[in-house]
Amino acid sequence: MVGGILDTFPEYAKTSRLDELRESEYSYLDAQNHVYLDYTGSGLAAKAQHRAHDSRLASTLFGNPHSVNPTSEAATSAVEHTRARILSHLNASADEYVVVFTANATNAARLVAEAYPFTKKKLVLTADNHNSINGIREFARTAGAKTTYVPVEGQDLRVDNAALLGALGPAKNTHSFQEGLTSFFASCLGSSRRSKKSQKQKKKGLFAYPAQSNFAGVRHPLSWVSLAQERGYDVLLDAAAYLPTSMLDLSVVKPEFVIASWYKLFGYPTGVGCLIAKREALDRLVRPWFSGGTIKAVTVGMQWHQKAPGVEGFEDGTVNFQSIPDVGVGLDWITGSSVGMGLIETRVKCLTGWFLQRLQELRHSDGSPMVVLYGPKDTKMRGGSVAFNFLDAAGKVVDERLVAYESTAAMISLRTGCFCNPGAAEGAFGLTPETLSSMKGARTTTLDEYISLIGLPSAGAIRVSFGVASNTADVDRFFGFAEKTYKDRVTFTDGLPARDGC
Repeated sequence: MVGGILDTFPEYAKTSRLDELRESEYSYLDAQNHVYLDYTGSGLAAKAQHRAHDSRLASTLFGNPHSVNPTSEAATSAVEHTRARILSHLNASADEYVVVFTANATNAARLVAEAYPFTKKKLVLTADNHNSINGIREFARTAGAKTTYVPVEGQDLRVDNAALLGALGPAKNTHSFQEGLTSFFASCLGSSRRSKKSQKQKKKGLFAYPAQSNFAGVRHPLSWVSLAQERGYDVLLDAAAYLPTSMLDLSVVKPEFVIASWYKLFGYPTGVGCLIAKREALDRLVRPWFSGGTIKAVTVGMQWHQKAPGVEGFEDGTVNFQSIPDVGVGLDWITGSSVGMGLIETRVKCLTGWFLQRLQELRHSDGSPMVVLYGPKDTKMRGGSVAFNFLDAAGKVVDERLVAYESTAAMISLRTGCFCNPGAAEGAFGLTPETLSSMKGARTTTLDEYISLIGLPSAGAIRVSFGVASNTADVDRFFGFAEKTYKDRVTFTDGLPARDGC
């Protein structure tokens, strides 16, 4: 139904090159009769990416990079080239930013969480955060720091700017005479210890938020980065859901820390993520342990060690040197002449807008809605993830387990649950802190018991998301499935398996 989408989104016609690539580089989807609608979960890899991987391994020997032999030097060169390629993609200066390779965005967040000097500082989080960010609060709590959440509000599940400002506090625009003298002498001493000490004292804490919600696709303002910095905070920007369809320019937006998982962008390789950090911010982190590859020197008899400087002090063990070069291949693929990030962004925006329109038009025969939507209802300030639940003919939320089972049978890959984002889910279902606090002391051993106690109709939502290989046929297949399976039907939960977690 290409004609249908062009009525509202005529710019979709400019993305026809992606239809050609769907037939060649992503032909496995149609060969398997598969509809893939989980790009926020993982991107898909082009055949060209796999060919490049096979060709590289067939023509070059790579060895453990912690040496100076020929295979080690080949691996080191490939890894360093990829670091430079990532900085180039983010338009980040190598003088200002460094790339630390991790297993994924979660491990990148943990690196910051375990090493951030939280003592006498504050952690500010938006309620709309992945659990990999929510978990930072445990390190803050152990260090005696206070964690403050800024809630999501309204049907759009956005964060109110005034509430954020209230949590962060006033800007640090004024300085005392003593602070001025300290700054003057520090500048005279250059990068001395006194200068570093004064930088530490200026930081009020850490502010962490997602550039794009992995729950409802909300785009949170990148301007919050400088807003928080003006108020004395370091900023950790979760870019995992944002980067697959948009460019992040670190010459303009300059958070202290950015986390990413590269499979989210282009499917392959898995097991490679990054912490992109300002050099001065990385230097202020204090790691609670050391491992192979992270130390300059160590003794056993005296129990002494000296951490390796910079990036080397944060990459535990041996990095994934066989797969890291594939990140560069993937970046070249999505930004090259064959694809292009602008093309991906346009297509995803058009398909998302068209999907939202059709979703809100779904009705049972009596005119009652078939869907309840969570998050923005149009394409303004949002990405390509759409969260919703089906409503059956009796007006009840269709259990997400049933949708997962039946969509799988129809060869449709989508996501169900709370997507590791409980704060956004609580906002979607109207769960207030007062409601949740009533759970204190309640004895629950399973997720199903928890859901029953707080009166939730389901354990989350359905999430559909679009990416590089998505097309109008995928959307048509989904709506054909939705109408055939849930229109005028009353659903039950008998026989569904117990839930095992969020």
